[in-house]
Amino acid sequence: MNIILASASERRHELLKRIIKDFKITVSDFDEGSIEFKGNFEEYVKSLSRGKATSVANNCIDDAIIIGCDTIVAFNGEVLGKPKDENEAFNMLEKLSGGIHNVYSGVTLIRKSDNKIFEESVCTEVKFSNITKDDIRAYIKTGEPFDKAGAYGIQGYGGLFVEGIKGCYYNIVGLPINKLNYMLKQAII
Repeated sequence: MNIILASASERRHELLKRIIKDFKITVSDFDEGSIEFKGNFEEYVKSLSRGKATSVANNCIDDAIIIGCDTIVAFNGEVLGKPKDENEAFNMLEKLSGGIHNVYSGVTLIRKSDNKIFEESVCTEVKFSNITKDDIRAYIKTGEPFDKAGAYGIQGYGGLFVEGIKGCYYNIVGLPINKLNYMLKQAII
């Protein structure tokens, strides 16, 4: 069975290789801005992952399983996506400093043979230490915050800010591989 990852993320490519050695990558053209956040983080990330998977599935003629995923940071009822500029990255990191936030990922699998959808969300709690303004500015200069929800990457320099986590580490990186592995076993049966 062909497996297709609907993502341009290098982090997701690397993590998926831990489960499956042979898969294809088809970048989704789904407009994430078309989904409005209505207060439920789990439903929001599932809608985003479903949109990505559906976009690729609609253009796929092969019998395949398409994997869509999306990750957000949630803090005080607000979605923190990828920062648009240095100022937005600074503001996000300053908000997260010294507090607890949640990282949500939605994972959607579409089995093309019967168009069955498998869908889950995963939440991981993250505790940040207190970060000085100078530390935030230095981190922003690395360029790392700009393609990551919440303006940090736990697998990179941003990991220095993380005091502790409750839940799946790989969810914070962008692909909850334990949950995905289980879902793939269900979809391939």
